[in-house]
Amino acid sequence: MAGDAGLDPAAIERLVERARASVDAGDIPSCQLALARGGRLVLTATLGRATAGGRTIAPSNDTLYATFSCTKGLMATAAWLLIEDGLLDPSQPVTELVPEFGTNGKDAVTIEQLYLHTCGFPSAPFSPLDWDDRARRLERFARWRLEWPPGSRFVYHPTSSMWVAAEVIERLSGLDYRDFIRTRIAEPLGLPRLRIGVPDTEHARIADVVYSGTAPTRDELLAAGWPAELPKAEVSEDAILGLNTPAIRRIGLPGGGAIATAADLALFYQALIGTPPNGARPLLRPETVARACAVRTGGLTDPLFGKPVNRGLGVVVAGDADRAIRGFGPTGSPRMFGHNGAGGQIAWADPESGLSFAFCTNGFDRNAVRQARRTVALSARAAACVAG
Repeated sequence: MAGDAGLDPAAIERLVERARASVDAGDIPSCQLALARGGRLVLTATLGRATAGGRTIAPSNDTLYATFSCTKGLMATAAWLLIEDGLLDPSQPVTELVPEFGTNGKDAVTIEQLYLHTCGFPSAPFSPLDWDDRARRLERFARWRLEWPPGSRFVYHPTSSMWVAAEVIERLSGLDYRDFIRTRIAEPLGLPRLRIGVPDTEHARIADVVYSGTAPTRDELLAAGWPAELPKAEVSEDAILGLNTPAIRRIGLPGGGAIATAADLALFYQALIGTPPNGARPLLRPETVARACAVRTGGLTDPLFGKPVNRGLGVVVAGDADRAIRGFGPTGSPRMFGHNGAGGQIAWADPESGLSFAFCTNGFDRNAVRQARRTVALSARAAACVAG
């Protein structure tokens, strides 16, 4: 099958071996990876052991994983669909659609800024369990305050901006945002397991998230070219482990709550580059995707490394330089786009090669340097699987 898809079987084996090395070393307990091209899977592999539903399992290719911020690729696609429907203008203020949000100077925030992480409230508090109580969620939005003027800085918003984006999706579509993802994206592509908000009947198939390893030492950070001290994480370990609780799985955080297989993610990205799986119709016009994947962040840089962040409307674009800080390796085209997630997960597509890749793990490696290197190495080996 690899040869039929124009991929190098030896390169695919090197990709799998890199993932296996992390499992064998105990850096992560299990992982799942997938490659797709031409609208079909070329590789699915699941390695290691995990717990699910309170029991230890040898996970299979059907085991579901919490994808964390890979979820933002789905939320981006929801916005692109609404733009194509003529319902959403990225430049419009959020308050035109959600008036309750426009307090404390937030009337200046635009839809685009929600997706670019430039809207200025990265640490705004929101309890996921407030979501299904409309009054409580709107009260939360009204209380939020800006930390800097919108559009002036890039600081990654792990969850806050996507709660607002979910509200926008609901007001424009008339659908619960979780139903929008299911009925406008997952089901039309024949990917019913790709969900934000998972019913209880599926929870026993989800690999529980666990932490592993220890934080890198100062010497490790400096040797890797990182700052000597990492900033405090916006999302706590308790919050990450919350993805194991039934209530949080049911709610489905729009910034990080999607549950899927790596195969689901790889096939989803096939649809974004014009080769939808399962005989499905194209989700979007090519020009819509091209406009959405154009870099919109200009010279804005990330606060950790001071490098350009290269953000399209909800996705990260590889670009020519500084790819490693974005989770991409040196192989593949500058037009590769996708999104990574907590714990080292990543999913992307390359419009030039037609390849898509996804890596999921239930292990959250506390060593941020090792975690980042693993993601970049896997991305590099995946992109190098294209023969010739």
